[in-house]
Amino acid sequence: MMSGSDVQAGCFPVARLRPFWRRRSSAQSQSRVQEAPRIAEIPTAPTVDAAEVVRDGELPPYAHFANAGLYYEPGAHKTDVHSEKPPAYAAHALGDLFRADVMKTIEDKIDELDPELRELSLDILHHPELGWEERRTHDKLTKFMSTHGFDVIPHYLGLETAWSAVYTYKSTSAKALKEKPRVIGVNSEMDALPGIGHACGHNLIAIAGVGVALAIKAALEKHDVSGKVILLGTPAEEGGGGKISLLKRGAYKEMDACIMCHPSATPVDHAYLGPSLASQPIDVEFFGHGAHAAWAPWEAQNALDAAFLAYSSISVLRQQIKPTHRVHGIVSGKDWAPNIIPDYSKMRWIVRAPTWSEVEILRDRVKACFEAAAHATGCKLTITEGVGYKDLRQNNILGHQYANVVARYGVTTVFEEGMAASTDFGDVTYALPALHPGYSIPTVPNGANHTPQFTEAAGKAEAHKSTLITIKGLAMAGFRLLDDSAFAGEVRKAWEEQMKE
Repeated sequence: MMSGSDVQAGCFPVARLRPFWRRRSSAQSQSRVQEAPRIAEIPTAPTVDAAEVVRDGELPPYAHFANAGLYYEPGAHKTDVHSEKPPAYAAHALGDLFRADVMKTIEDKIDELDPELRELSLDILHHPELGWEERRTHDKLTKFMSTHGFDVIPHYLGLETAWSAVYTYKSTSAKALKEKPRVIGVNSEMDALPGIGHACGHNLIAIAGVGVALAIKAALEKHDVSGKVILLGTPAEEGGGGKISLLKRGAYKEMDACIMCHPSATPVDHAYLGPSLASQPIDVEFFGHGAHAAWAPWEAQNALDAAFLAYSSISVLRQQIKPTHRVHGIVSGKDWAPNIIPDYSKMRWIVRAPTWSEVEILRDRVKACFEAAAHATGCKLTITEGVGYKDLRQNNILGHQYANVVARYGVTTVFEEGMAASTDFGDVTYALPALHPGYSIPTVPNGANHTPQFTEAAGKAEAHKSTLITIKGLAMAGFRLLDDSAFAGEVRKAWEEQMKE
């Protein structure tokens, strides 16, 4: 398990922050504004007995998590939508889809799996585990994939709670003999949050990955299309950078593209394909010398003063940073008393910006504030950088295919250049073409990601239904990458162009 200094703010609540935009292109274009759709609300349920609660997906009481040493940040609702691209998809007829026969196969398979996926989701929801500790969930998911015909590798690449499930189908058609089979990657997240369980809906992300992989498998078999599906169980998104660890170990090297999704408290019946912020966590410790605060304060080096000087310096710095940048942190200590000058203080900060290169520049400006505070107070200083997350770069070729499918179910997809939080999947999008749509699930007011209310929402039947729609959209996008060489070429070309920016 990673130490506290090696973790950072994870999760990708797609509810957007206020609309400051970055431009990835020098071309001047007009932003479009549309009125924000309504947020779905879950009706208040009457009091029921314990058996009814579990059957309906409500949470039973569970123990408080002891490990609270990670960074977490709730999402914020976006109140309007701006876009340089077409802002949304209207509903599409079945005839507009790539291979309607395959779409039918995918729909039938997901409908068949619906009860199993619902049971699996609730089981994960009711047994939350922190990052790098998802042992029960690891065992549950590997067993499930093994019984559905995948070759499973537990404890994948030396990571105790990571796993891989692989399925390969070889067609004997003339087309298949001419082309090298392609590989689609899929991710299932598993970790929960301290004290509030699956308040970012990773139980839904877990079954989404499972459903996508099984639906693609069914389509390859029925329609005799060659291809390989690699489903990765990725631990510790909430701060541990599990996907980054897997990426460094080569888990993604075979993939032509990778897909996953994330639930959010965004407007009802919407999906979002926008970027996330790159981020860098920083732990700062000031070491001073204690003294009696009244008797001999001149003998001390005040570590608390150092922390507050650093805090004030960063507050001043914010006036000179871009509106799209974020710096936020907390102060803590031990054995503090008002009549003792503190000899130790600790700060935990997160530096965010739209791109990793911007984070690197801003990070050095923030570190200068820590160094100045130590110098001014005579304290010693240690700075520890945690796992940094790169920004998320959506592949719009895959995104348009996804949007075509979910539009059939009344879901509007918004392509935008707004801001979200951060995810370790951002690093994956720098390594290969990838898609990470956010999709809405019904929540109560002020019950967005990283709240107990969102944990409850992640167990509702309405959230499960929204997840099944997303599974169908992702499965079709993944299948097309395997079946359509021209489409796969466009996906690759679009990613290569992105990486030049």
